[in-house]
Amino acid sequence: MVELDYVWHLREIMAERGMFSTAELRPLLAARGVDLSPSQVYRLVVDKPERLSLRTLMALLDILGCAMHDLIEPLPARTVGE
Repeated sequence: MVELDYVWHLREIMAERGMFSTAELRPLLAARGVDLSPSQVYRLVVDKPERLSLRTLMALLDILGCAMHDLIEPLPARTVGE
């Protein structure tokens, strides 16, 4: 089996842009039609998401002025198990 993984850089990119609170991100997402609860935004920032809607991803890219490869860093595939 092949294991796929990635590094989620949202927190680092937010800090580079001077955003240090998840509360700052929520209204910016809402202005782009992405309505998330405070706890959902917190998890989005501090945890690596397993699922992410394209609308949310596009909103993050717009808010942060970055490209997808800046936010999501794919790691080399690893063979596990067999």
